[in-house]
Formats: sequence, C-alpha cells, structure tokens
Amino acid sequence: MNKNFLIIVARCFLTLALLGSFNAQAAIFEDEDARKAILEIRQRLEDFKLFQQRSEAEDEKTKRSMLDEANTLEGLRAEIATLRGEKDALSKELSDTQRKLKDLLQTIDARFANLEPVRVTIDGKEFMVDQNEKKEFESALDFFKKGDFVSSTQSFNDFLRRRPLTAYKISSLFWLGNSQYATREYKDAIANFKLLLSLDAKHPRAAEAMLSMSNCQLDMKDTKAARKTWDDLIKMYPDSEAAAAAKERIARLK
Repeated sequence: MNKNFLIIVARCFLTLALLGSFNAQAAIFEDEDARKAILEIRQRLEDFKLFQQRSEAEDEKTKRSMLDEANTLEGLRAEIATLRGEKDALSKELSDTQRKLKDLLQTIDARFANLEPVRVTIDGKEFMVDQNEKKEFESALDFFKKGDFVSSTQSFNDFLRRRPLTAYKISSLFWLGNSQYATREYKDAIANFKLLLSLDAKHPRAAEAMLSMSNCQLDMKDTKAARKTWDDLIKMYPDSEAAAAAKERIARLK
C-alpha cells in the first residue's frame, strides 16, 4: 500500500478512537452527574425525613407540654375552688363567731348592768343597793299595796333571810310587821316592831312602828301594854303624827 494512504488510514483510526474515547468520557460524565443528582436527592429525602421526625418529636413534646399545662391549670382551678370554699366557710364561721361574741357581750353587759348599784331613797333614807335587791324589796312591797298580806309577809321574810344586811332592813321590818298585823300574827308583828326600834330608834318609821305595835296589843286585849306603848311613843316622838294619835286614844280610854 501507499505510504500516504497508510498514514491517512492511521489518522482515520486515530480520529475514530478519539471520538469513541470522547463519547465514552461524555457518557461517564453524564452517569456521574446523575449519580450526584440522585445522591443529592436521597440526602435531601433523608434530611426531610429527619426534619419530619424532629418536627413530629417536637409536636409530641409540645402536645405533652400543653397537656401538662392544661392539667396544671385544671389543678390550679380546683385548688382555687377549694380555697374559695374554705374562704366562704371561714367567712361564715367568722361571722357566726362575731355574732355569738356580740350576743355574749350584750348578755354580759346586761348582767353587769343588773349588778351595778343604784341610788334609792326610801323613808327619808338614801343609800346604794344592787338592782336585784331593789326589785325584790319592791316586789314584796307591791303585795302589801295590793292587799295581799299573806304574800307580803312571806316575801319580806324571804327577803330578810336572803339579805340580812340589806339597807332596806328597817323599812322591811316595818312593812313585815304591818303585814303580820293584817294577818293577825300579833306576836310576830310586835317582835319585828321591837327589833326595828332596837336597830334604829331614830328611823322615820319608828313612831309609826310603835303605834302599829300598840294596835297589835289592843287586838290581843292587852290594854295595859298598849297604854305603856302610847306613853313611850308620846315621850320619844312628841311632835310626830303617831304621838298625836296616841294622845287621842289615851283620851278615849279615860
């Protein structure tokens, strides 16, 4: 063969070889890009799955947190409701206690008010007595004023027995003696009139007590004793109304 022809053929084979090599390399390059793209997509998918897993975990954590907060809130509401109930109960208890304390203080004030002494004036005498003592005396005297001499006698006897040192003693003896005179208990009446005179001969009721004592003696048919009582009365209380009455009775005896 011609040398030039051989050279041309060689060049052709070389060209073809080069073309084939280029195509093979192009194909290699294309496969590499595809693999890279696939790997990149896979990586993105993995990243997305990981992101999704993390998101789901975060969502679950958030749900649990919200549930815990909801439970905590519900617990706080229940506790608040309990505290409100306890507050209402304590408020009621406090109100009841205050009311009871007020009632107790009023009762105590009333009792102390009854115990506080009061100033009284009777038969020209002024003195201090406690209120219950005053009521007891006045109650007994009311029986006498109503003409219930039996009750009056019993009430004055009870009063003097309970209160032997009462400032009402002289007045009580006077009305007791007159009550007994009305019920014809003459000896007891005379004894009480004499006790009155021995305790306070200057008492405003002393002259009247002697005149009442003489009435008892007359009803007992003891004129001699009555006459002596009148004489003593006139001598001891000459300016009294009782003395004037005694003088009239002496004159009638003559």
